Amino acid sequence: MSARTTSISERTTAASRADLVADTALALLAERGMRGLTHRAVDETAGLPQGSTSNVARTRQALLELSVRRLAEREAKVLALEEMPDPRGGVDSLVDGLALATHRALTRNRELTLARYELALEATRRPELRAYFDATGARFRDQLMALVTGLGSTTPARHVLSLVAWADGLMFSCVAGSFNTEAPSLQEVRAGLRELLGGMFGGASAPVKTPGEPG
Repeated sequence: MSARTTSISERTTAASRADLVADTALALLAERGMRGLTHRAVDETAGLPQGSTSNVARTRQALLELSVRRLAEREAKVLALEEMPDPRGGVDSLVDGLALATHRALTRNRELTLARYELALEATRRPELRAYFDATGARFRDQLMALVTGLGSTTPARHVLSLVAWADGLMFSCVAGSFNTEAPSLQEVRAGLRELLGGMFGGASAPVKTPGEPG
């Protein structure tokens, strides 16, 4: 086996081990909360030799950053940003895309959503984690900003805040709050988003005309 092949193999193993550690950390955060996340707990839960997690993330801060990075990777797949609609499809098109992403977070990715709230709260106490956490979420916010701008929003920052606050509020209420016993259906999520976006854009549902397009 060549030195180059060995090097690639080692990098792949290291990446896989880091993903295993991060995924286990996220599962522990969802199950036990921040106090239950320790290097030893990750080793034991993942079935790794003692000290393995420390080799990947030596400090607690490093372990939290690794968890945030993995969270962003996995949430990107849940939100499926590449599936977000072209804003020229109109409000209804955006409603469908956002409703699907939100419903996924509420149902088959409930554990991941719980872990995100644990990390978000911890970031309020750790400025160095706050900057890291916010940076990983910028991709979704930027995508949403482009979508509402494309729909004709004259105050996109405010509209994005309203959309994110609505989605976060719904997810928290249904995952950890007083509505945690049963997630709303996709149709119910879509109805709520249509009401919110209809208020923002005057109830428009037809495709938005591009600049210069004849009426």
